[in-house]
Amino acid sequence: MIPSEAELQLLFAHLNLRHFRGEVPDCRIAYNARFSNAAGRITYTKYPLLIELSPKHFAKYPEALEETLLHEMIHAWCYAKWRDTGHGVHFKRKMRECGLRSIYHDLGNVRPLNESSKRYILRCEQCAFEVLRRKRPGKPASCPRCDKRGFNPAFPLTIYEITGLDAVGDTLGGRRAAQRGER
Repeated sequence: MIPSEAELQLLFAHLNLRHFRGEVPDCRIAYNARFSNAAGRITYTKYPLLIELSPKHFAKYPEALEETLLHEMIHAWCYAKWRDTGHGVHFKRKMRECGLRSIYHDLGNVRPLNESSKRYILRCEQCAFEVLRRKRPGKPASCPRCDKRGFNPAFPLTIYEITGLDAVGDTLGGRRAAQRGER
């Protein structure tokens, strides 16, 4: 069972005191049931800052929740002190101080709890990074995993339009139907 959002706020307060002496600005912690390829993210556009976590990932990997929340808190701390939003030198130094070994942990991709109404997939053909968008991007975009410094035309995102979400079968072909006694 994953913790409630209220319990996440308490964990946030505990980690803030233990690792940051209370210096992480106020953040709202919420679950985002649409996440399928990210365990967590922070949004800087509103105050309080928003940290979103994937309930599907943490139902499967509850041991990774605290580390993921701490990772997002380091982003909030770096943003408050230096307006730094990436995985730069400040982030990596604080990460090591907090006992985290890597900026990434692979929890795999999971099917979202709620299907999205978004119509476009932006995909990096080099590393398989994907992001969903409601609107077609108006300007070129590049992969944030392949080059974290900003736009880089060497790592373009391919735009795919979602035209439907109809199940058309499975990868087992006729074997599943045969196992059920169908033809």
